[in-house]
Amino acid sequence: MAVFSRRNILVGGGVLGAAALGGGYFLTRKKEVPIGFSLSKEELQNARAFLKKNLAFDSHAHPGRTFVKGATGLAPKLKLYKALGTFEKKAVADMKAGGMAAASFASVSDFQVLDLGDHGLSARRAFEPGEAFASYQRQIANLKALATNGLVQALYQPDDLARAHNAGAIGAWFTAEGGDFLEGKPERVDKAFADGVRAITIMHYRTNELGDIMTAPPVHNGLTAAGKAVVAAMNDAGMVVDTAHASEDTVRGVLAVSRAPVLCSHTHILGEKMPVMPRFISADLAREIAARGGMLGLWPAGLGISTLSDLIDRAFELVDLLGPDHVCLGTDMDANYKPVMETYRKTPYLVGGLLKRGMSEEDTAKLMGGNIMRLWRDVMTLRKGA
Repeated sequence: MAVFSRRNILVGGGVLGAAALGGGYFLTRKKEVPIGFSLSKEELQNARAFLKKNLAFDSHAHPGRTFVKGATGLAPKLKLYKALGTFEKKAVADMKAGGMAAASFASVSDFQVLDLGDHGLSARRAFEPGEAFASYQRQIANLKALATNGLVQALYQPDDLARAHNAGAIGAWFTAEGGDFLEGKPERVDKAFADGVRAITIMHYRTNELGDIMTAPPVHNGLTAAGKAVVAAMNDAGMVVDTAHASEDTVRGVLAVSRAPVLCSHTHILGEKMPVMPRFISADLAREIAARGGMLGLWPAGLGISTLSDLIDRAFELVDLLGPDHVCLGTDMDANYKPVMETYRKTPYLVGGLLKRGMSEEDTAKLMGGNIMRLWRDVMTLRKGA
Protein backbone atom coordinates (compact mmCIF):
# COMPACT_ATOMS: atom_id res chain seq x y z
CA MET A 1 0.00 0.00 0.00
CA ALA A 2 1.30 3.43 -1.01
CA VAL A 3 4.87 4.65 -0.54
CA PHE A 4 6.38 6.80 2.15
CA SER A 5 9.66 7.55 3.90
CA ARG A 6 10.52 8.67 7.39
CA ARG A 7 12.98 11.41 6.45
CA ASN A 8 15.35 10.50 3.63
CA ILE A 9 13.50 12.22 0.79
CA LEU A 10 15.49 14.52 -1.46
CA VAL A 11 14.07 17.97 -2.10
CA GLY A 12 14.43 19.57 -5.52
CA GLY A 13 15.99 18.16 -8.67
CA GLY A 14 12.66 16.66 -9.68
CA VAL A 15 12.58 14.34 -6.64
CA LEU A 16 9.67 14.47 -4.23
CA GLY A 17 9.82 16.95 -1.39
CA ALA A 18 8.59 15.84 1.98
CA ALA A 19 5.50 18.03 1.75
CA ALA A 20 4.37 16.09 -1.29
CA LEU A 21 4.03 12.99 0.84
CA GLY A 22 1.28 14.41 3.02
CA GLY A 23 -2.24 13.10 3.15
CA GLY A 24 -3.77 15.22 0.41
CA TYR A 25 -3.08 12.87 -2.48
CA PHE A 26 -4.53 9.83 -0.77
CA LEU A 27 -7.72 11.64 0.14
CA THR A 28 -8.56 12.44 -3.47
CA ARG A 29 -9.67 10.30 -6.40
CA LYS A 30 -7.16 9.15 -8.99
CA LYS A 31 -6.35 11.53 -11.82
CA GLU A 32 -5.56 10.56 -15.39
CA VAL A 33 -1.83 10.47 -16.06
CA PRO A 34 -0.19 11.22 -19.44
CA ILE A 35 0.94 8.20 -21.44
CA GLY A 36 3.89 10.06 -22.94
CA PHE A 37 3.97 8.24 -26.28
CA SER A 38 1.59 7.29 -29.05
CA LEU A 39 0.58 3.96 -30.53
CA SER A 40 -0.92 3.48 -33.94
CA LYS A 41 -4.25 1.72 -34.25
CA GLU A 42 -2.40 -1.37 -35.47
CA GLU A 43 0.10 -1.28 -32.57
CA LEU A 44 -2.72 -1.04 -30.05
CA GLN A 45 -4.61 -3.89 -31.73
CA ASN A 46 -1.44 -5.99 -31.63
CA ALA A 47 -1.02 -5.26 -27.93
CA ARG A 48 -4.58 -6.36 -27.22
CA ALA A 49 -4.05 -9.52 -29.27
CA PHE A 50 -0.83 -10.16 -27.32
CA LEU A 51 -2.76 -10.00 -24.03
CA LYS A 52 -5.23 -12.58 -25.28
CA LYS A 53 -2.37 -15.00 -25.97
CA ASN A 54 -0.14 -14.14 -22.99
CA LEU A 55 -1.85 -13.92 -19.62
CA ALA A 56 -1.05 -10.78 -17.65
CA PHE A 57 -0.70 -11.27 -13.88
CA ASP A 58 -0.02 -8.43 -11.41
CA SER A 59 2.06 -9.66 -8.46
CA HIS A 60 0.98 -6.95 -6.02
CA ALA A 61 -2.23 -4.92 -6.00
CA HIS A 62 -5.30 -3.91 -4.03
CA PRO A 63 -8.02 -3.87 -6.72
CA GLY A 64 -10.96 -1.90 -5.39
CA ARG A 65 -9.37 -1.37 -1.93
CA THR A 66 -11.21 -4.22 -0.23
CA PHE A 67 -8.90 -3.86 2.76
CA VAL A 68 -10.72 -0.75 4.05
CA LYS A 69 -14.09 -2.51 4.38
CA GLY A 70 -15.13 -2.81 8.03
CA ALA A 71 -11.88 -1.40 9.44
CA THR A 72 -12.15 0.09 12.92
CA GLY A 73 -9.89 1.99 15.30
CA LEU A 74 -8.49 4.17 12.52
CA ALA A 75 -6.63 7.46 12.80
CA PRO A 76 -8.68 10.45 11.55
CA LYS A 77 -7.00 10.66 8.12
CA LEU A 78 -7.32 6.93 7.60
CA LYS A 79 -11.02 7.23 8.47
CA LEU A 80 -11.31 9.67 5.58
CA TYR A 81 -9.44 7.24 3.35
CA LYS A 82 -11.86 4.49 4.37
CA ALA A 83 -14.76 6.84 3.65
CA LEU A 84 -13.76 6.88 -0.03
CA GLY A 85 -15.11 3.34 -0.03
CA THR A 86 -14.42 0.24 -2.07
CA PHE A 87 -14.96 -0.22 -5.79
CA GLU A 88 -14.15 -3.81 -6.64
CA LYS A 89 -16.66 -4.08 -9.48
CA LYS A 90 -15.09 -1.11 -11.24
CA ALA A 91 -11.59 -2.48 -10.67
CA VAL A 92 -12.52 -5.85 -12.15
CA ALA A 93 -14.24 -4.14 -15.10
CA ASP A 94 -11.03 -2.17 -15.67
CA MET A 95 -9.02 -5.39 -15.60
CA LYS A 96 -11.24 -7.01 -18.18
CA ALA A 97 -11.20 -3.91 -20.41
CA GLY A 98 -7.42 -3.75 -20.18
CA GLY A 99 -6.84 -7.41 -20.94
CA MET A 100 -5.54 -8.40 -17.51
CA ALA A 101 -5.95 -12.04 -16.53
CA ALA A 102 -5.21 -11.90 -12.81
CA ALA A 103 -3.84 -9.86 -9.96
CA SER A 104 -2.93 -10.02 -6.33
CA PHE A 105 -5.84 -8.99 -4.14
CA ALA A 106 -3.96 -7.93 -1.03
CA SER A 107 -5.06 -7.31 2.51
CA VAL A 108 -3.14 -4.67 4.52
CA SER A 109 -2.20 -6.19 7.85
CA ASP A 110 -1.23 -2.99 9.68
CA PHE A 111 -3.86 -0.68 8.20
CA GLN A 112 -5.68 -0.13 11.47
CA VAL A 113 -2.61 1.13 13.37
CA LEU A 114 -1.20 3.45 10.69
CA ASP A 115 -1.35 7.22 10.55
CA LEU A 116 -0.61 9.66 7.77
CA GLY A 117 1.73 12.52 8.60
CA ASP A 118 3.81 15.03 6.68
CA HIS A 119 6.47 12.37 6.13
CA GLY A 120 4.06 9.62 5.24
CA LEU A 121 2.65 6.45 6.70
CA SER A 122 3.90 5.03 9.98
CA ALA A 123 2.54 3.05 12.89
CA ARG A 124 0.90 5.39 15.41
CA ARG A 125 0.06 2.80 18.05
CA ALA A 126 0.45 -0.82 19.04
CA PHE A 127 -2.21 -3.38 18.23
CA GLU A 128 -4.64 -4.23 20.98
CA PRO A 129 -4.49 -7.91 22.04
CA GLY A 130 -6.00 -10.01 19.28
CA GLU A 131 -6.63 -7.00 17.03
CA ALA A 132 -4.10 -7.85 14.32
CA PHE A 133 -5.45 -11.35 13.78
CA ALA A 134 -9.06 -10.17 13.94
CA SER A 135 -8.26 -7.56 11.27
CA TYR A 136 -6.74 -10.29 9.09
CA GLN A 137 -9.79 -12.50 9.53
CA ARG A 138 -12.10 -9.65 8.52
CA GLN A 139 -10.03 -8.79 5.47
CA ILE A 140 -9.55 -12.32 4.17
CA ALA A 141 -13.28 -12.98 4.60
CA ASN A 142 -14.04 -9.88 2.54
CA LEU A 143 -11.59 -10.97 -0.16
CA LYS A 144 -12.94 -14.51 -0.32
CA ALA A 145 -16.46 -13.08 -0.63
CA LEU A 146 -15.42 -11.53 -3.94
CA ALA A 147 -14.95 -15.05 -5.27
CA THR A 148 -18.00 -16.50 -3.53
CA ASN A 149 -20.12 -13.75 -5.08
CA GLY A 150 -18.74 -14.52 -8.54
CA LEU A 151 -16.87 -11.29 -9.17
CA VAL A 152 -13.50 -13.07 -9.43
CA GLN A 153 -12.19 -16.63 -9.42
CA ALA A 154 -9.72 -17.45 -6.65
CA LEU A 155 -6.29 -18.80 -7.63
CA TYR A 156 -5.19 -21.49 -5.18
CA GLN A 157 -2.73 -23.28 -7.42
CA PRO A 158 -0.93 -22.20 -10.61
CA ASP A 159 -3.17 -24.19 -12.95
CA ASP A 160 -6.17 -22.20 -11.69
CA LEU A 161 -5.09 -19.22 -13.79
CA ALA A 162 -5.75 -20.96 -17.10
CA ARG A 163 -9.06 -22.27 -15.77
CA ALA A 164 -10.16 -18.79 -14.70
CA HIS A 165 -9.12 -17.30 -18.02
CA ASN A 166 -10.92 -19.99 -20.02
CA ALA A 167 -14.04 -19.29 -17.97
CA GLY A 168 -13.81 -15.58 -18.78
CA ALA A 169 -13.11 -14.71 -15.13
CA ILE A 170 -10.50 -12.50 -13.50
CA GLY A 171 -8.13 -14.52 -11.34
CA ALA A 172 -7.65 -13.33 -7.75
CA TRP A 173 -4.37 -14.25 -6.02
CA PHE A 174 -5.03 -13.64 -2.33
CA THR A 175 -2.05 -12.08 -0.55
CA ALA A 176 -1.29 -10.22 2.67
CA GLU A 177 0.77 -7.04 2.82
CA GLY A 178 2.45 -7.21 6.22
CA GLY A 179 3.06 -10.24 8.43
CA ASP A 180 1.69 -8.47 11.51
CA PHE A 181 -1.28 -10.83 11.82
CA LEU A 182 1.13 -13.74 12.30
CA GLU A 183 2.33 -12.15 15.56
CA GLY A 184 5.58 -14.08 15.13
CA LYS A 185 3.74 -17.42 15.20
CA PRO A 186 4.85 -19.66 12.31
CA GLU A 187 1.88 -21.97 12.84
CA ARG A 188 -0.38 -19.20 11.55
CA VAL A 189 1.18 -19.59 8.10
CA ASP A 190 -0.69 -22.87 7.65
CA LYS A 191 -3.91 -21.16 8.73
CA ALA A 192 -3.35 -18.40 6.17
CA PHE A 193 -2.58 -20.95 3.46
CA ALA A 194 -5.78 -22.82 4.30
CA ASP A 195 -7.61 -19.50 3.96
CA GLY A 196 -6.27 -19.20 0.41
CA VAL A 197 -3.40 -16.77 1.00
CA ARG A 198 -0.56 -17.54 -1.40
CA ALA A 199 1.94 -14.75 -0.67
CA ILE A 200 2.82 -12.59 2.32
CA THR A 201 4.75 -9.33 2.17
CA ILE A 202 6.31 -9.96 5.57
CA MET A 203 6.87 -6.26 6.38
CA HIS A 204 4.83 -3.14 5.64
CA TYR A 205 4.89 0.17 7.53
CA ARG A 206 5.13 -1.28 11.03
CA THR A 207 8.23 -2.94 12.42
CA ASN A 208 6.80 -6.27 13.52
CA GLU A 209 8.05 -9.46 15.17
CA LEU A 210 9.72 -10.70 11.97
CA GLY A 211 12.24 -8.00 11.11
CA ASP A 212 12.80 -4.35 10.23
CA ILE A 213 11.15 -2.11 7.67
CA MET A 214 13.07 0.10 5.24
CA THR A 215 11.26 3.31 6.20
CA ALA A 216 12.14 3.46 9.90
CA PRO A 217 15.29 3.01 12.00
CA PRO A 218 16.20 -0.65 12.62
CA VAL A 219 15.03 -2.33 15.79
CA HIS A 220 16.06 -5.95 15.20
CA ASN A 221 19.03 -5.39 12.85
CA GLY A 222 17.58 -7.79 10.34
CA LEU A 223 15.44 -10.93 10.26
CA THR A 224 14.53 -12.19 13.72
CA ALA A 225 14.39 -15.78 14.95
CA ALA A 226 10.61 -15.59 14.56
CA GLY A 227 11.13 -14.26 11.04
CA LYS A 228 13.34 -17.22 10.17
CA ALA A 229 10.71 -19.61 11.49
CA VAL A 230 7.99 -17.86 9.48
CA VAL A 231 10.06 -18.01 6.27
CA ALA A 232 10.63 -21.73 6.85
CA ALA A 233 6.90 -22.24 7.41
CA MET A 234 6.10 -20.34 4.22
CA ASN A 235 8.59 -22.48 2.31
CA ASP A 236 6.99 -25.62 3.76
CA ALA A 237 3.49 -24.47 2.82
CA GLY A 238 4.42 -23.37 -0.70
CA MET A 239 3.72 -19.70 -0.01
CA VAL A 240 5.61 -16.89 -1.77
CA VAL A 241 7.77 -14.72 0.50
CA ASP A 242 7.55 -11.08 -0.59
CA THR A 243 10.35 -8.84 0.72
CA ALA A 244 9.01 -5.46 -0.44
CA HIS A 245 9.13 -2.89 2.40
CA ALA A 246 11.73 -4.91 4.35
CA SER A 247 15.09 -3.40 5.25
CA GLU A 248 18.05 -4.65 3.25
CA ASP A 249 19.43 -6.51 6.27
CA THR A 250 16.06 -8.20 6.70
CA VAL A 251 15.94 -9.16 3.02
CA ARG A 252 19.43 -10.61 3.19
CA GLY A 253 18.31 -12.59 6.22
CA VAL A 254 15.42 -13.98 4.18
CA LEU A 255 17.73 -14.88 1.31
CA ALA A 256 20.06 -16.68 3.70
CA VAL A 257 17.36 -19.00 5.06
CA SER A 258 14.78 -19.39 2.30
CA ARG A 259 15.08 -22.54 0.23
CA ALA A 260 12.69 -21.06 -2.35
CA PRO A 261 13.13 -17.97 -4.54
CA VAL A 262 11.60 -14.76 -3.20
CA LEU A 263 9.66 -11.86 -4.64
CA CYS A 264 10.22 -8.15 -4.10
CA SER A 265 6.90 -7.19 -5.57
CA HIS A 266 6.97 -3.39 -5.93
CA THR A 267 10.19 -1.41 -5.91
CA HIS A 268 12.93 0.01 -8.12
CA ILE A 269 16.69 0.42 -8.08
CA LEU A 270 18.79 3.07 -6.44
CA GLY A 271 21.43 4.56 -8.72
CA GLU A 272 23.20 7.72 -9.81
CA LYS A 273 19.94 9.42 -10.78
CA MET A 274 18.20 8.28 -7.61
CA PRO A 275 20.87 7.81 -4.92
CA VAL A 276 18.27 8.14 -2.15
CA MET A 277 14.63 7.29 -2.65
CA PRO A 278 12.12 5.78 -0.24
CA ARG A 279 11.25 2.16 -1.00
CA PHE A 280 13.95 1.63 -3.65
CA ILE A 281 16.63 -1.03 -3.10
CA SER A 282 20.30 -1.24 -4.01
CA ALA A 283 21.37 -2.81 -7.27
CA ASP A 284 23.49 -5.29 -5.29
CA LEU A 285 20.48 -6.52 -3.32
CA ALA A 286 18.41 -6.77 -6.49
CA ARG A 287 21.11 -8.95 -8.04
CA GLU A 288 21.17 -11.15 -4.95
CA ILE A 289 17.42 -11.70 -5.18
CA ALA A 290 17.69 -12.57 -8.87
CA ALA A 291 20.73 -14.83 -8.35
CA ARG A 292 18.56 -17.02 -6.11
CA GLY A 293 15.83 -17.26 -8.72
CA GLY A 294 13.69 -14.41 -7.43
CA MET A 295 12.43 -11.25 -9.06
CA LEU A 296 11.50 -7.60 -8.70
CA GLY A 297 8.13 -6.09 -9.53
CA LEU A 298 7.91 -3.17 -11.98
CA TRP A 299 6.31 -0.46 -9.86
CA PRO A 300 4.51 2.59 -11.31
CA ALA A 301 4.71 4.81 -8.22
CA GLY A 302 5.21 8.46 -9.12
CA LEU A 303 8.64 8.70 -7.56
CA GLY A 304 10.89 10.42 -10.05
CA ILE A 305 8.60 9.56 -12.96
CA SER A 306 5.43 11.17 -14.28
CA THR A 307 4.27 9.24 -17.37
CA LEU A 308 3.70 5.69 -18.53
CA SER A 309 6.63 6.23 -20.89
CA ASP A 310 8.86 6.75 -17.86
CA LEU A 311 7.67 3.43 -16.44
CA ILE A 312 8.71 1.71 -19.66
CA ASP A 313 12.16 3.24 -19.19
CA ARG A 314 12.26 1.62 -15.77
CA ALA A 315 11.19 -1.73 -17.20
CA PHE A 316 14.22 -1.70 -19.47
CA GLU A 317 16.46 -0.62 -16.57
CA LEU A 318 15.34 -3.63 -14.55
CA VAL A 319 15.68 -6.06 -17.43
CA ASP A 320 19.12 -4.70 -18.29
CA LEU A 321 20.24 -5.13 -14.68
CA LEU A 322 18.65 -8.47 -13.81
CA GLY A 323 17.81 -10.15 -17.09
CA PRO A 324 14.38 -10.82 -18.58
CA ASP A 325 13.66 -13.77 -16.26
CA HIS A 326 13.72 -11.71 -13.07
CA VAL A 327 11.23 -8.87 -13.62
CA CYS A 328 7.47 -9.04 -13.16
CA LEU A 329 4.60 -6.59 -12.81
CA GLY A 330 3.82 -5.12 -9.36
CA THR A 331 1.51 -2.15 -9.76
CA ASP A 332 0.21 -1.65 -6.18
CA MET A 333 -2.98 -0.77 -8.05
CA ASP A 334 -5.58 1.29 -6.20
CA ALA A 335 -3.31 1.99 -3.21
CA ASN A 336 -0.22 3.43 -4.89
CA TYR A 337 1.33 6.89 -4.60
CA LYS A 338 0.77 9.08 -7.69
CA PRO A 339 0.78 6.06 -10.00
CA VAL A 340 1.81 6.60 -13.61
CA MET A 341 -0.32 3.56 -14.48
CA GLU A 342 -3.44 4.54 -12.57
CA THR A 343 -5.84 2.05 -14.19
CA TYR A 344 -5.66 -1.44 -15.64
CA ARG A 345 -7.31 -0.03 -18.76
CA LYS A 346 -3.82 1.19 -19.72
CA THR A 347 -2.37 -2.34 -19.79
CA PRO A 348 -2.42 -2.49 -23.62
CA TYR A 349 -0.46 0.77 -23.71
CA LEU A 350 2.16 -0.68 -21.38
CA VAL A 351 2.48 -3.77 -23.57
CA GLY A 352 2.43 -1.73 -26.77
CA GLY A 353 5.08 0.62 -25.41
CA LEU A 354 7.37 -2.24 -24.39
CA LEU A 355 7.07 -3.84 -27.82
CA LYS A 356 7.49 -0.53 -29.66
CA ARG A 357 10.70 0.18 -27.73
CA GLY A 358 12.11 -3.14 -28.86
CA MET A 359 11.38 -5.63 -26.10
CA SER A 360 10.76 -9.03 -27.66
CA GLU A 361 7.36 -10.66 -27.38
CA GLU A 362 8.95 -13.47 -25.36
CA ASP A 363 10.47 -11.11 -22.80
CA THR A 364 7.33 -8.97 -22.65
CA ALA A 365 5.28 -12.09 -21.92
CA LYS A 366 7.67 -12.96 -19.10
CA LEU A 367 7.41 -9.50 -17.54
CA MET A 368 3.64 -9.28 -17.86
CA GLY A 369 2.88 -12.61 -16.23
CA GLY A 370 5.12 -15.49 -17.18
CA ASN A 371 7.79 -14.78 -14.60
CA ILE A 372 5.53 -14.47 -11.57
CA MET A 373 3.75 -17.66 -12.59
CA ARG A 374 7.10 -19.43 -12.88
CA LEU A 375 8.15 -18.19 -9.45
CA TRP A 376 4.87 -19.37 -7.93
CA ARG A 377 5.32 -22.80 -9.53
CA ASP A 378 8.90 -22.99 -8.24
CA VAL A 379 7.78 -22.13 -4.72
CA MET A 380 5.03 -24.75 -4.86
CA THR A 381 7.45 -27.36 -6.20
CA LEU A 382 9.84 -26.76 -3.29
CA ARG A 383 7.19 -26.99 -0.58
CA LYS A 384 7.40 -29.69 2.07
CA GLY A 385 6.22 -33.04 0.77
CA ALA A 386 5.94 -31.92 -2.86
